[in-house]
Amino acid sequence: MEDFLLKNYILITHAIEVIVALTGVLLYSKYRGTPVTYFIWFLIYLTICDILGGYARYVHPDKFLSFLIGTVIEKNYWWATSYWIIGAILFYSFYFYRILKKYSFKNTIKFGAITFFIFSVSYIILNINDFSERYFPILGVLGSIIIFLCSVFYLIEVLQSDKVLTFYKSLNFYISVVIFIWWLVVTPLEFYDVYFTYEVGSSKRDWNFIFLRWQIYLFANIFMYSTFTFALIFCEPELNND
Repeated sequence: MEDFLLKNYILITHAIEVIVALTGVLLYSKYRGTPVTYFIWFLIYLTICDILGGYARYVHPDKFLSFLIGTVIEKNYWWATSYWIIGAILFYSFYFYRILKKYSFKNTIKFGAITFFIFSVSYIILNINDFSERYFPILGVLGSIIIFLCSVFYLIEVLQSDKVLTFYKSLNFYISVVIFIWWLVVTPLEFYDVYFTYEVGSSKRDWNFIFLRWQIYLFANIFMYSTFTFALIFCEPELNND
């Protein structure tokens, strides 16, 4: 089973991404007029970006992207950092800004997102040589803090409203809980990345860590995307009062 998961890691990940994106497209009319439509577009965006990010597998002497060997985009760290670590955080900030009601919560999220974006761009510029070589753990940690705030603020509002009686029918509830758990699980992995490399032939190559990392990401992704799929089907649309 372990060998099967490792050999089909990419296929499984892309499959569950496509499934949740297609589910969102098919149910788009159900959520028309609600903020969930933004989330559906975000799922499509993630699927496309993740598939495009797989280009690094073809940057090899005997594959069609061999001409990228030795360039700054030979590896896809820069791509994942841009579309996921920064892009996803900014989207979730925007999404929760739309669904939260209290202005104090909304303004905190807005300020945090703007600060995070400015810091991310500045940090990347100051460490531009590493941008295409590794992930930046500090960005993952700061992003996790914003996700934590988004989730906690939403849950506080739910507990203080009548929604607490029907929270299990709310797609926003599943989104807030799932993304919090996902970031909580995978963020620590970025700290260990600085001690290892994925380069073939490197003395620092640690297959035990690499396999463990793949497994954690795989099961975290399966949990996240399968929950999103279930929630899109099961939940009822909520009109925003903005």
